[in-house]
Amino acid sequence: MSEEAAGDGHDPKITLACVQMEPRIGDPTGNIERSCAKIEEAAAAGAGLVVLPELANSGYVFERREEAYAHAETAGDGPASLAWAELARRHGLYIVAGLAERDGAALYNSAAVIGPEGHIGTYRKMHLWNEENLYFEPGNLGFPVFQTPIGRIGCLICYDIWFPEAFRLLALQGADLVCVPTNWVPVPGQTPERRAMANVLCMGAAHSNSLFVAAADRVGTERGQPFIGQSLICDVTGWPLAGPASRDQEEILTAAVDLADARRKRNWNTFNQPLRDRRVDVYDTVLGADVRPGWF
Repeated sequence: MSEEAAGDGHDPKITLACVQMEPRIGDPTGNIERSCAKIEEAAAAGAGLVVLPELANSGYVFERREEAYAHAETAGDGPASLAWAELARRHGLYIVAGLAERDGAALYNSAAVIGPEGHIGTYRKMHLWNEENLYFEPGNLGFPVFQTPIGRIGCLICYDIWFPEAFRLLALQGADLVCVPTNWVPVPGQTPERRAMANVLCMGAAHSNSLFVAAADRVGTERGQPFIGQSLICDVTGWPLAGPASRDQEEILTAAVDLADARRKRNWNTFNQPLRDRRVDVYDTVLGADVRPGWF
């Protein structure tokens, strides 16, 4: 677990913002400028934490690994990271942004966690989707929870949310909020009248783990690949506080939350609490390996 900032004694009341936008492949400068404009807009609306989509600095549909590498940067000191950090400093806010990350010769589909004091930490996508496997390495940093003055923040990226273990590991480490930079695409069986499966997964994970979930998706079509929008912010009950957003328009969702509710409202009744009620005596106990006493 990351210990970059103290998590005790914080004021948990904060406005979350999810930026639904359209990064463009081959236009890193434009992506930075547009994302910064959206962050400024969210800050003007009172946001204390802003979530950007997956690979917000680079676009998504690469044609070859060399292209992905050319658009990647080192987390914490690349042009996008520095621009976002300056806005976080200026406005006193936190940013979770999808980032094409370069680490030596290796490439990662990552999320940068940035605060007013600069780069806090990095999450690297654990479950690679489709042709991401041609360009990126699977994440090697585990599922860190970053302790910050506003609360305990975990990250997942896009396909990661299809794995309930990912949310559960973050919950067991004390996460209050899971930020999800994402580039959701249509899935089999998805029809216009149905809620996006990705929305259902976020809602179910928030409910079953007593977590806030803030998922920022992209829109548009890139090299023939459509993206489905429908960003959302979920309460610890699983119900949306904001969104789902539109399927094809750039917009910013906001919701004022008390992050302490992730722990305060975890007891459903006198007898039941979803993390405490796990029957680790009859199934694999590995998911409880990193639990700290008193978090649930």
